[in-house]
Amino acid sequence: MYALQAILLLTVSNVFMTFAWYGHLRQKELPLWKATSVSWGIAFFEYCLMVPANRLGFNQAGLSGFQLKIIQEVITRTVFIVFAVFVLNEKFEPKYLLSFVLVLAAVYVAFRK
Repeated sequence: MYALQAILLLTVSNVFMTFAWYGHLRQKELPLWKATSVSWGIAFFEYCLMVPANRLGFNQAGLSGFQLKIIQEVITRTVFIVFAVFVLNEKFEPKYLLSFVLVLAAVYVAFRK
C-alpha cells in the first residue's frame, strides 16, 4: 500500500517537474528570466510531493534508494512521452520505444532477487 502511494506521489510530482523543465519550450517569446522564474515556482510544488514520496517509499514501503530512483526514471519517461506527444506535438518514433524498453529492463534487473 505504501509503495503504491509513493508511486502515485512520484507520478504527480513528475507531471509538475515535466512542466517546469519543458513547459516553456513552446513559449518562444517568453524571456529566459521569466521562464526560469515560472519553472522554479512550478518546481516548488514538485518538491512538495517528491520529498514525501521518497520518504514514504524508503521508510514505510521498504524500497531502497536505488529502487526509488529506478521507479522515478520509468515514471519520468512515461510522463515525458505523453507530454512530448500531446503538448510539444512531437512524433513518437520506434527508437524511443526501444530506449523505453531498455529502461524497463533496468527496472527488472534492479528489482529481481
